[in-house]
Amino acid sequence: MTDLLVNQRVNPGQILKIILCLFPQAILFSMPAVCLMSVLLAFIRLSADNEIMALNASGISLFQIMAPVIFFSFICYIFASIIAIYWVPWGNSSYRDVIFRIVKSKADVAIKERIFYEPFDNVVFYVNSFSSKERTMKDLFVVDRRDQQVTATIVAKKGKIIPSNGSDIVTIHFMDGTIFTNEMDFNKARTIKFDTYDLNIDLRDVMSSMVSREKEPKEMYISELIENLKKSRDKSINSNLIRINLFEMFSIPLATFILGLIGAPLGAHVKGRGYTKGIIVSLIIFLAYYISLMGVRYISEIGILAPPIGVWIPVFFLLFICAYLLIQATNYRPLDFLKRLPQ
Repeated sequence: MTDLLVNQRVNPGQILKIILCLFPQAILFSMPAVCLMSVLLAFIRLSADNEIMALNASGISLFQIMAPVIFFSFICYIFASIIAIYWVPWGNSSYRDVIFRIVKSKADVAIKERIFYEPFDNVVFYVNSFSSKERTMKDLFVVDRRDQQVTATIVAKKGKIIPSNGSDIVTIHFMDGTIFTNEMDFNKARTIKFDTYDLNIDLRDVMSSMVSREKEPKEMYISELIENLKKSRDKSINSNLIRINLFEMFSIPLATFILGLIGAPLGAHVKGRGYTKGIIVSLIIFLAYYISLMGVRYISEIGILAPPIGVWIPVFFLLFICAYLLIQATNYRPLDFLKRLPQ
């Protein structure tokens, strides 16, 4: 984003829109950790002040003081569900719209120096140097394969990408170069030298998925995911992605709720003012959850594991940890691994 703002001179308002579009995904990512740490630190404070011990001595068990924790975790669950079901699809879809508008207004934002890359479909670029101030490219090598019958290779000393105002056409203006054309069967070839040459690229063709708003699974709402799932009965990768995104709308908020419950017995186990110890343990649990989430997402996407099963494995992992910690706390059994961590 710094490169877009400073070097590419993209409007700060568009940068702000990109941030706002990515914000729901960032919140959903952090919600489980926030819920866990909030409850954990509260119970560490209770444990440090010996209030949990006093409550136990009065006959009040850990389960009896879990009501506020359950309420708080449920509020986090509702909030995470709203984000996952409504805000994340909106953010991902809006993000593509903003990026497309940036590409239309400043088509040279994707230019990279001294590497072969494909900023548009079937159009390969190599630029030796690019002046962001003058918006000029030097020593260009371009291969245009949009025509299935003829491949055009353009070599030029200078070039500039000129977006057309009010249309989806982007013009690449070449200066002092040569065009080499070859038919697919290599029966005919031509060489053309030029002083200036304009290559027009229609963004509606090379970026048709954005223009036609063909949504990816991460941009779809529940109704759209279910509708597309009915149309796609096969076990293709796209079908797996639809299932993964559909079930994650429910599994991630549920994981947030369970992590909130985990914070109570874990905080009760941390003796003294062990805030550092509690944060380390909570981060370990949080990272273990997300590593398992990313792992099962990958193996479910390629079809090794069925998405309805794989998506819920991290949730069962958290349920096991929650049950274990509650049993240990209820029976006043210490957690040996906590002794090895710094206070």
